[in-house]
Amino acid sequence: MSHRSVARAENRSAVTNQVFLALGSNLNDPVAQIKQAVQSLSHTLRTVKCAHLYQSKPLGPQDQPDFVNTVISGYTDLSPNDLLDTIQKIEIKQQRVKTRHWGPRTIDIDILFYGDMRMETAELTIPHKELFNRAFVTIPLLDLIPNGITPTGDQIDRNRYDSSTLVRIDT
Repeated sequence: MSHRSVARAENRSAVTNQVFLALGSNLNDPVAQIKQAVQSLSHTLRTVKCAHLYQSKPLGPQDQPDFVNTVISGYTDLSPNDLLDTIQKIEIKQQRVKTRHWGPRTIDIDILFYGDMRMETAELTIPHKELFNRAFVTIPLLDLIPNGITPTGDQIDRNRYDSSTLVRIDT
């Protein structure tokens, strides 16, 4: 899955917004869960690019399996809220059940960036409000934007993040 594109067969002329999504899983074969989510997202996104997969310790309670995380980018003509609805349907299809905050899950998909948009509503904050605080998000994001300049113009300082807490998974 590392650094490859998944192109859709159909041609959508209105595709204009580049998005970056974070994916994570720690249940029911996490690598397979992420691959399934990327495949599902490739029906919504055009020209999907995948960062490397990384294994990391859970952010919250430690009495759960390690997570596998990645970031993908692609292009869509969906609005941010329609993209969120699509993501939530994928999570439901993959049997995500929220049992506790930062608990185990089959799949978690977060919108990191939607073009250069900044928005905050009750349902959605873009850019994702915690992305700069999580090495398991920023390190894969840097795989896709190695210069570290985000779509909103923020600079990610690679040296700020302890990548030793992550184990790259080659698939």
